[in-house]
Amino acid sequence: MAWVLGEPRTNQFFQTIDRWQQRPPLWLQTPMEGLWAWSWPCLLLVCLWVITRLWTRPSFWPRIVVVGILALLTVRYLLWRSLSTLNVSTPLNGGLSLILYGMELLLLVTGLIQLLLSVAARDRQAQADQYAVAVQQGQYQPHVDILVPTYNEPVGLLRRTLVGCLTLDYAAKTVHVLDDGDRPEVAALARQLGCRYQARRDRQGAKAGNLNYALPNCRGELVAVFDADFIPRQSFLARTVGFFQDGRIGLVQTPQSFYNPDPIAYNLDLAEQIPPEDEIFYRHVQPMRDGVGSVVCVGTSFVVRRQALDAIGGFVTESLSEDYFTGIRIAAAGYQLVYLNEKLSQGLAPESLAAYAKQRLRWARGTLQAFFIQANPLTVPGLNPLQRLGHLEGLLHWFSSLPRILFLVMPLGYGVGIMPLRATGPELLYFLLPIYLGHLTVFNWLNRRSRSALLSEIYSLVLAVPLAITSLQALVQPFRCQFAVTPKGLRQDRFFFNWALAWPLLILFAATWLSLALNVRQLWVLSQQADQTQMRGLALGLWWSGYNLVLLAVALLALWDAPRDGREAMIARPLALELQTDSGHVLTLRSQAQSEMVIRLEGNWVLPEGSLTLTRLGDQTLSVPVQHCDRDTQGTWLWLAPQPIDQNRLIKTIYCYGSEDHRPESPGERRSLLLILKTLLRPPILRSRQRPAQLGRLLVEVPQRS
Repeated sequence: MAWVLGEPRTNQFFQTIDRWQQRPPLWLQTPMEGLWAWSWPCLLLVCLWVITRLWTRPSFWPRIVVVGILALLTVRYLLWRSLSTLNVSTPLNGGLSLILYGMELLLLVTGLIQLLLSVAARDRQAQADQYAVAVQQGQYQPHVDILVPTYNEPVGLLRRTLVGCLTLDYAAKTVHVLDDGDRPEVAALARQLGCRYQARRDRQGAKAGNLNYALPNCRGELVAVFDADFIPRQSFLARTVGFFQDGRIGLVQTPQSFYNPDPIAYNLDLAEQIPPEDEIFYRHVQPMRDGVGSVVCVGTSFVVRRQALDAIGGFVTESLSEDYFTGIRIAAAGYQLVYLNEKLSQGLAPESLAAYAKQRLRWARGTLQAFFIQANPLTVPGLNPLQRLGHLEGLLHWFSSLPRILFLVMPLGYGVGIMPLRATGPELLYFLLPIYLGHLTVFNWLNRRSRSALLSEIYSLVLAVPLAITSLQALVQPFRCQFAVTPKGLRQDRFFFNWALAWPLLILFAATWLSLALNVRQLWVLSQQADQTQMRGLALGLWWSGYNLVLLAVALLALWDAPRDGREAMIARPLALELQTDSGHVLTLRSQAQSEMVIRLEGNWVLPEGSLTLTRLGDQTLSVPVQHCDRDTQGTWLWLAPQPIDQNRLIKTIYCYGSEDHRPESPGERRSLLLILKTLLRPPILRSRQRPAQLGRLLVEVPQRS
């Protein structure tokens, strides 16, 4: 501004705003007396707390009341921030104060859009029950072409998906293996299982191009797509195909669920205590998007009408997020996208922070390419205002890392005499505390117990810097990077620190310590001068720095990738099993978790001497040799050596059968704080997760509990 307008005019501009800030309207001034003025925010907070206790789930009318109260507190806080707290006494203070205000405004506007959309959240399970009757009775069973694109995934991982597709309880289907890796072993697997195989000479268009290449060979009315690591449940088509009896529906999306923990929860040793990170999107965001017709197609575990695909010219190849923009173009063509919130498939989550970061950065860049392609949901013809609003919230989400980084570095200014926020202690209590406590009270409840606010902060910090850089790069060089497959099938026998992700956080951590030291020093100096106004501002900076230090410390601990040997990627579902000894004795036991290669028994067992054979698991009769047994603090482990036919049977029993729709609940804010402090006091890297060496078979004559 000084360069454009000249320094005198710039100073005059800031002085004018400063006079306005020092004379806010009477209704924005903190009351010094009067019980009612202080009690009504408290009554609103009590109302929020009572609602979350009386209604365990956010049904329609309680949700309306909660959203209304939060919107009121947000608008009240926004008016106070706009008309009373900007410190524009000097150009330097004013510039930083306006930047902080702008970043805060971005988060507040995004939050208000989410609140508005959450009012319309939909649940289609009852509708699915009605539509499924015609499918189950054979009255409506259009042919479905199931497409499984693959590039470099392990063949064992791909086998699970193909067996799951073939096991679907639906007769009119054809399974296609689309191998962009052109691998002989994949072709052999397809022949062995009876799937159709195809490979391209070129890989133009990446995954979207691979899918488009297969469409001319498909003759079905519907097309289902599964990534190479996603295994459908037996009932997937029975629950989704029925929707297409309504000619207006073009695509049915189901959640992505995972049978292994996300890398952050696993590295912090919290996998058994908090839900996977994606739960908040599939449990909260997608239902509210469904309410306004802006469901996101996520690239796997969906069924699409072939006619709708033909109407838009096939899958979109312009962007890294081909799935997202394909869904937008289908909606713009006049079809409806619906979201069925049932876990009908299971996949493999990224197994390292590097793979996790690679996936998230690809999503961010691909989504923000919206501003540069024809399928931009804000401008493409055919969408209504509410649909555009839903997609706007999704686009703004990828910029949320920018204010988070600013919130980390801003306390540093307090230590050097810069105060971007001018507020007294009573003002903070009156305007800031109610919205903060209200947010903490209902955040977990409103998103259906899928994530607490404190844990959400940890997750957002881990990738804050690379996501911020990527979001800015996407606006300057949107098509700089090509599609890259997320690596799967990781094995790692020791802890590994991810320096590539760590160094920005280490710099921020050091800067925050410096900020804390400077704030303490400045506070001591001002205490000698009895400058109460400056001391209040520094006290805010001091608490702000301490809060940031705790979050950064936990985020850095999450960067230690913990050892993995495949045991963490098992289905935690108890099944009855039988083991036969070489003498013919049969042991009837129960599993606690299993994959087709390893089983964890319920309890700590000592097994008999000699060879063992798994003869039954669930309802499947088998003959699978047990290679060896391990035992550790988690239980007894059986390592299997199945032949292909028995491996397929194991996959069916473990991954495809059953109708469990387990929805783990996130701990509340108080318990989340305790988990964070426990992680800090006893870091996971100090609790060795190296399992003991293979113990072999323990020699006893009869089975017994140890």
